[in-house]
Amino acid sequence: MEISFIGAGNLAWHLAPALENAGHHINEVFSRQLQHSRQLVSNLFDAHTHSDLNFADSPSRLFILAVSDDALENVCSRLVLPEDAILVHTSGGQSLQLLEQWMAIYSDVPVHTGVFYALQTFTKGLSFMAFDEIPLCLEASDKETEELLVQMGQNISDIVYLITSEERQALHVAAVLACNFTNHLLTLARELTIRDDLEFDLLRPIIAETFRKGLAASNPADVQTGPARRGDLTTIENHLAFLADQPKLAELYQVMSDSIRHHYGK
Repeated sequence: MEISFIGAGNLAWHLAPALENAGHHINEVFSRQLQHSRQLVSNLFDAHTHSDLNFADSPSRLFILAVSDDALENVCSRLVLPEDAILVHTSGGQSLQLLEQWMAIYSDVPVHTGVFYALQTFTKGLSFMAFDEIPLCLEASDKETEELLVQMGQNISDIVYLITSEERQALHVAAVLACNFTNHLLTLARELTIRDDLEFDLLRPIIAETFRKGLAASNPADVQTGPARRGDLTTIENHLAFLADQPKLAELYQVMSDSIRHHYGK
């Protein structure tokens, strides 16, 4: 498959080499910041940077929108594609229908649309991630495009699902809870230990064991521990008193404790 990337951020950094290693050809990379596209192209075999969003003469059939959700419509409004091209976005939160609507409004030629969503957290600049065990959630506007995306997905991953936009939205919200929110809680825990001149490393064993148990259990609820799980109101009140000088953190502690207590009927 002849492919062009629009966007050279966290996802593109890992996905472009994975597709190339699976036998696909990356022709072009466009980024608003030329330096970013140059960095990505330097890791690819025969790709080159593309200076604008006019791809009318591109040899590519597939165009991958690897940009932020906020930038999607703006990019689509300026994008010029070859006739019968396939345009996919990689967003967890934006629907396929929205992409179809934008192409109907902004494109002068017929364009097939789809979604190629990799359910993983990516960081640009790190070693390239293997996609074998990364779930790929796909959706397409027509059967031919669906079959093409499934085949491409199976070239790089053993976990490929066809899901609707509504199902993908649910997965995306769940991923934010499990990934982004969890990492933020770790950040807050580290700041709290540093404030009291303690080593964050003291928490690493309990963090590691918590994640090990949660991932090993068929239901993480079965291995929940802590004062809120026990209904230990005295400890909760003591913790809230300790956090009295950090009202935002105390509010978060209260909300999380209330959620746990409610879940277990405490």
